[in-house]
Amino acid sequence: MEYHGGSYDVIIVGAGHAGCEAGLAAARMGAKTLMITLNLDMVAFMPCNPSIGGPAKGIVVREIDALGGEMGKNIDKTYIQMRMLNTGKGPAVRALRAQADKFLYQHEMKKTLEREPNLTLLQGKVERLIVEEGVCKGVMTHTGAQYCAKTVVITTGTFLRGEIIIGDIKYSSGPNNQQPSIKLSEHLEELGFQLVRFKTGTPPRVNSRSIDYSKTEIQPGDDTPQAFSYETTEYITDQLPCWLTYTTEETHRIIDENLHLSPMYSGMIKGTGPRYCPSIEDKIVRFHDKPRHQIFLEPEGRNTEEVYVQGLSTSLPEHIQRKILSTIPGLEQAQLMRAGYAIEYDAIVPTQLWPTLETKVVKNLYTAGQINGTSGYEEAAGQGIIAGINAARKALGKEELILSRSDAYIGVLIDDLVTKGTNEPYRLLTSRAEYRLLLRHDNADLRLTEIGYKMGLISEERYQKFLAKKAAIEKEKKRLQAWIIKPTDQVQEVIRQAGGSELKDGIRASDLLKRPEMTYEHIQLLAPAEEQLPSDVVEQVEIQIKYEGYIEKSLQQVERLKKMENKKIPEDIDYDAITGLATEARQKLKQVRPLSIAQASRISGVNPADISILLVYLEQGRIARVSNE
Repeated sequence: MEYHGGSYDVIIVGAGHAGCEAGLAAARMGAKTLMITLNLDMVAFMPCNPSIGGPAKGIVVREIDALGGEMGKNIDKTYIQMRMLNTGKGPAVRALRAQADKFLYQHEMKKTLEREPNLTLLQGKVERLIVEEGVCKGVMTHTGAQYCAKTVVITTGTFLRGEIIIGDIKYSSGPNNQQPSIKLSEHLEELGFQLVRFKTGTPPRVNSRSIDYSKTEIQPGDDTPQAFSYETTEYITDQLPCWLTYTTEETHRIIDENLHLSPMYSGMIKGTGPRYCPSIEDKIVRFHDKPRHQIFLEPEGRNTEEVYVQGLSTSLPEHIQRKILSTIPGLEQAQLMRAGYAIEYDAIVPTQLWPTLETKVVKNLYTAGQINGTSGYEEAAGQGIIAGINAARKALGKEELILSRSDAYIGVLIDDLVTKGTNEPYRLLTSRAEYRLLLRHDNADLRLTEIGYKMGLISEERYQKFLAKKAAIEKEKKRLQAWIIKPTDQVQEVIRQAGGSELKDGIRASDLLKRPEMTYEHIQLLAPAEEQLPSDVVEQVEIQIKYEGYIEKSLQQVERLKKMENKKIPEDIDYDAITGLATEARQKLKQVRPLSIAQASRISGVNPADISILLVYLEQGRIARVSNE
C-alpha cells in the first residue's frame, strides 16, 4: 500500500562515506534533508580496510575538511594509529594515513548524523525514484512509502545487485553479508542509465591472539601529533602498532596450484577489478618473478581481536585461504575469523554525469561514491560532499559548485570520471594531477576554506582564524624578502654548520632560505622574527619561498587552462552540424557533452585537430550572432 512519508529539500539514498558527507553538507547548508539507508547499524561502515588516507587520498580528506566536511574530524576522534607518509620526499606527495577503530568510527559518525538538526535518518530500502517528465521528484521505498524532494542523491556504494563470491560459491549480498539493492538497479536501467559490472575484494580477518608477532616487524605510529582536520586540537597518544610480514615461496606455490579454483580465473567473476588493489592471486600471476609480497597486519579496533590481513585480498575457497595463511611468517597458527571474498556490483557509467554530479539522464538526480565507478572511502566522501553541496544549492535555488583540476584532488577525481569515464574501479593517484605541486596536504585550507565559507559550511570563527593565518604567512614572507643578511662571521658559521657555501655579499633572507640545506630555523638565527610564529604558518612560509619558482610555473599553466575553461560550449550545440570533426570525436563529444573547450580537450579520442575545428565553429557562431544583431 502506498502512502506519503513526507516532503524534503534533499533526499540522500545510502549512508556510507559518500552519503554521510552529502547528508551533512546539505543539512548544514539549510536544506531539510532525509537520509534513507538499508541498515542504520551500518552507517559509515568500513567493509574493507579500516583506514583513512594515504597518497592522494589523505589530501582528499584534508580537502573535505577545508570545505567543511566530516571525515577528517571523525577519523581524528577514532584512530588507533596515525602516520605521515613520504616524509623523505617533497611536500607535493606527503600525505597522512590513519588506522581506524572501525566500530568507533561508525559510532561517532552515526552520532554526528543523529545530532544534525536539519537531518532525518531513516532505515528503509529505496526501490524506485519518482520521475516526472525527466525530473526526479522523490523516492519510493519497499514498504510503499513515497518521499518527495526537490533533489535526490544516490550513494549506494557496492550494494546495487551485489553478489559475494568465495571459491565456487556465489550468492546475492551487499558487503559483509548485508542485504543488496536489486530493484533500484533494475529501475535505473529502466530510466535509461547505462550500468557496468565492477568487482572488488577483501582479505581474511584473523584472531590477534593466534598471531606470533615475534616473526613480524613492528610498524608504530608517529610520535609527532598529527591530524586531518584543521579544527582538531586534541590528539590520541596511546596508539596501537601495525605489523609487517611477507608471503613466501610456499604461499606462491599453493596459490599457483589452486588458480583453477579462483573465481577470477575460472570465469565466475565477470566484473572488472581494481588494477591498483589486486587480489593476491592476481599479484602472483602478474609479478611471477617477485619472491615475496608485503602483508600488513592491521588491528580492526581497540575492543576486538580481529586483525585485517592487508595485502592478501582473495576470493579463493575458504580451505585454500587457511592453507595460504599457514605459510606466512607469524600466521602459521592463525585462526581464521572471516574469510576473504570478492563482491561484484553495478555502477553507472560516469560520463552520464555533469561535473556537478547531477545526472544527464534525469534532472535533479545526483550520484556519488562507488556507484560512479570509484574505489575507496576517501574518493566516495570527496564526491559525497560535492553532490550534497550541489543538491542543496539546486534545491535552494542557488548556483552550483564545480571544483577545477587546479583547485583540488576532488576536482581531478570528478573531472576524470565525467570526462574520461573509467573501465575499472577508479583509484585516485598523485600522478593523475598535473598540478600536484599546488594540491598539497599542507595547503588544503588555503585552497578551499574560502569556498567552504561561501557554501555555508565553515563557521565565522573558523573563517576568521583562517584569515589571520593567511595574513601571518604574507607578513612573514614580506619580512624575509626585505631583510638583508650580511656575511658576518656568525652568519658564515651558521651556513657552514648547515652544509652550505659561504656568502660573498649580502643576500635577502628569503633567497637564503631557497637554498636546499637551509631551513626556517637557520633563518631565524640570522633574521629573527619579533614573535614566535605557529608551526603551520612557518611550514607555509618555508614551502612557498623554497618552491616559489615551481609554484609560479604551475600557476602560469593554470592561467592558460582558465582561458580554455572560459571558452564555454553551448549545451544545445549540434555536433553533427560541425563539418570536419573526426567520427570518434563527434561520438565522444555527443556522449560527454563537455561544458568548455578545456573539458573537451581532455576527452580521450578528441584530438587537437578536432579542438581547432570546434574553436573555429564556436567563433564563427559568435560572429554570426553579432552580425545578425
